[in-house]
Amino acid sequence: MSKNYFLAFDLGASSGRAMLGTLENYKLKLTEVHRFKNQMARIHNSFYWNIFSLFDELKTGLRKCIAETGVQPDAIGIDTWGVDYVPVNKKGRLTGLPFAYRDHRTDKSMEQFFQRLSPKETYKLSGIQFMQFNTLFQLFASVTNEDPELQTAEKLLFTPDALNYLFTGIQKNEYTIASTSQLLKPGKAAWEYQLFDAAGIDRKLGGEIIQPGTVLGKILPEIQEETGSKPIPCVAVASHDTASAVVAVPADGENWAYLSSGTWSLLGIESSRPLVAEKSLEMNFTNEGGVEGTTRFLKNIMGMWLIQECKRVWDQKKELDWQEIVRLSTRAEPFKCFINPDDPLFLNPGNMPEAIRNYCRKTSQYVPETKGEIARCIYDSLAMKYKYTVAQIESVTGQTIEKLHIIGGGANNEMLNQFTANATGIPVIAGPAEATAIGNILMQAKALGVLKSLKEVRNVVQNSFEVKILLPAADQKWKKAFTGFERLLKN
Repeated sequence: MSKNYFLAFDLGASSGRAMLGTLENYKLKLTEVHRFKNQMARIHNSFYWNIFSLFDELKTGLRKCIAETGVQPDAIGIDTWGVDYVPVNKKGRLTGLPFAYRDHRTDKSMEQFFQRLSPKETYKLSGIQFMQFNTLFQLFASVTNEDPELQTAEKLLFTPDALNYLFTGIQKNEYTIASTSQLLKPGKAAWEYQLFDAAGIDRKLGGEIIQPGTVLGKILPEIQEETGSKPIPCVAVASHDTASAVVAVPADGENWAYLSSGTWSLLGIESSRPLVAEKSLEMNFTNEGGVEGTTRFLKNIMGMWLIQECKRVWDQKKELDWQEIVRLSTRAEPFKCFINPDDPLFLNPGNMPEAIRNYCRKTSQYVPETKGEIARCIYDSLAMKYKYTVAQIESVTGQTIEKLHIIGGGANNEMLNQFTANATGIPVIAGPAEATAIGNILMQAKALGVLKSLKEVRNVVQNSFEVKILLPAADQKWKKAFTGFERLLKN
């Protein structure tokens, strides 16, 4: 295999980066060339993403790659978080800053939508977990509010598709990111227009859907001039960051689950078909698109957002590093209190430590006061929620999960990973931490014919990155504590 270079733009809800991948002899080496902050802009009490600033950062990443490493990449690819979208008018212009999914305009939109179409019918048509910020409910809120940006739109592009459009001038929606919207048929790259109609969404807004690993086209001449780039192709990778991360799971065989651990924790399995049934509806599981016809059957769990928001509040008085937060949590007594990480109270409370205290008061538990106690409550609760979710997957599929692959930034949190092994009672394989960027890069390689299949992609991951195996401790305290956590969820 000759040496190839691919530039991945990996955007999360709190930061973004440009990662250069060097692929040679079926081994991949990563180099970070640019990193930048991403945060919601609060304007007149609404929350937005600055899509134009993000585009500037991506161009900076391409320029730095060429100028500072001397590498002209063979292609670029973009992945981001799910559900958010950008309206585009008939002249091809973005109609303004796109709403962020944590904006409060959707607080009542699910309940209002279900007055038009029942939850059972909505789930049957989409197979997607109910979350108030799903694109379906965001658009329904905008229709209800008569938002002018939507009224003048000719097309919707999801966040990575909008950035691809700014690079290439080509407007297409990639399947894995579109599948997060709750507007597609389960397991199919096809819009479900019954949902459009129920929400009052104009059918014309759903454009062409393409499969992950499609070469969109060359970057525009003005961007070549601005960055010093050659006319390289832009690839529509598995554009949802979780879809890219799952591509990079270094797994063999069957009976494994994955946990993509970052701002969100996404825990699930790779299925050959959508699992849309009464039981999966009751448990609120989602069926999102994967590569090579697979379905990501998973649960979205409020992940490191909980601790990130606590750190943001604590840093206002004195900045703490992550190691210090972990150290403080190890000094706190375990299992004194729990939260349900997915309670709507924690979606965007403004003051996360106080929201956690309020939750514990409301549920008649011990109220954590110190930073260590709050952090320990979060870590214990996440590990317990992972155990609860693994058991739900086993219940739906009849499949016994024998190991859990933890990928993404959370793979570096050895304490939480050990807690997860202890709680679930199964081995945890942690790594690679850069799974999303790796999956992005290797899907570019697949699009250009350098790699031929998902199996070959995962072989490269296994050849290139070390993982850490954590075995569950034989500690009955976890089983006893889980009884209390489970009781909390059911109340």
